Amino acid sequence: MNPYNDELMQYEEEAEGHYDDFYEGEYEEDYETGLEGYDDEEEEYDGYDDEYDDPYPYEDDGYIGAVGDYDDFTKQSIGRINPNDRTLTIAVTNTSTESAIAILFGANAEEAQPNGVIVDVEESSHKEVREESKAHPFKIAGMKYSVSAPIQFDNVLRIQRRTASGTQTNRVYQPRNATSPQNFNNTLIDDDNFEMDVTGQDALRFTINANSKAVFTFTVKARANLGNLLRGQNVAELSNAPRTTGLPQLDLVRRKRPTALGLPSRRRPARRRPRPTRSKRKRLARRRRRPNTQLVRRRR
Repeated sequence: MNPYNDELMQYEEEAEGHYDDFYEGEYEEDYETGLEGYDDEEEEYDGYDDEYDDPYPYEDDGYIGAVGDYDDFTKQSIGRINPNDRTLTIAVTNTSTESAIAILFGANAEEAQPNGVIVDVEESSHKEVREESKAHPFKIAGMKYSVSAPIQFDNVLRIQRRTASGTQTNRVYQPRNATSPQNFNNTLIDDDNFEMDVTGQDALRFTINANSKAVFTFTVKARANLGNLLRGQNVAELSNAPRTTGLPQLDLVRRKRPTALGLPSRRRPARRRPRPTRSKRKRLARRRRRPNTQLVRRRR
């Protein structure tokens, strides 16, 4: 026999062994296709319309306790500021006959007030607020500003930051931006967009007119409490309640949690399906084809 024909016959028999899956309607139990195990993965995937069976589902609170007890920077460990302990009411009075520049905060510099200018903090004292801002810096978000005369709003507020090395930054806030013709009280403004970081380096300066008074009501949004380190907690504390505007309708609306695109939140439950077992369906095998060439018949 020609070696070439023997090799050709060997390849032909090997190819027929791979593709014979029909054998005159008889069933073959142990027929292997080489793709065993893929059917289970396909049945586990539900398609585009269904959810994938994720062994680690995402929780709504954004935190999955997979890191153990290390939660220093998760929102569960951040402290909460009491709504009754987040307000600073600072009254500035100028008893002199000339305008002067009043200074709020600025704990590091500790500059004295001009003659005739008195700064009072209704909750405590200006000195106590300065000292606390060094160790417990806080962030102001929202301000009510009332004056004895509307002309006081023409004086801008200067938010300054000064470092020990001499670097200074200056930002200007214009109270007139918060005034409105719809505000029937022309001596009061309420600006929810006012923000200021209060540390030992920060100070608020403004010109107060002669024989006038200005009252600031600041809302503390966040602050650092180093005492939490003694309890192994995060030093950050946040206020999750919106600041009060004095308008009941607006306050009730703002208390509602915002949703994406204004749509109501809808929780979609994850469907759990048991892992399917290996299918016991019998596969139909094709009959082995007999070689019909004269060369093969002569060999047999």
